[in-house]
Amino acid sequence: MNAFVLTLITVAVGGLVAAQPPVNARLGQLLGNPFLAALVSFTTGTTAIVLTCLARRVPLPTATAVASVPWWGWVGGLLGAVFVVSAIVITPRLGAAAFIAAIVTGQMLTSVLLDHFGLVGLPKRPVDWVRVAGAALIIGGVYLITRPAAPTEV
Repeated sequence: MNAFVLTLITVAVGGLVAAQPPVNARLGQLLGNPFLAALVSFTTGTTAIVLTCLARRVPLPTATAVASVPWWGWVGGLLGAVFVVSAIVITPRLGAAAFIAAIVTGQMLTSVLLDHFGLVGLPKRPVDWVRVAGAALIIGGVYLITRPAAPTEV
């Protein structure tokens, strides 16, 4: 698959990511608890992944493969849980656009550092002025999206 098609797929997935916080936030409101809503969300996702693995006949990893995973390889689910619970609690207060803008800013700033230092197995991609300018534009975008809106006349 070429880079253009992969980019289009990623944009579509980004749309799903943008829909997830308000969907989970509403679930939290309906169930009355953000942690219970996160549990439902992860249970649904886990069920889908288990069924996909079974349908594709994905073999279980060997004990050697499991033992070779570094400590940080085991925290992805925990990081996802922090995201989901934060989305459930914060999205109704900030709105979907402001929440996603702030999340994307945190993702971009962290990603630049991960690339720069080659952390978690990534190849090193040094920070340069173009990346700094891109991060600054994203921060400016967060400001524009989260600033108080002008009152509208009714």
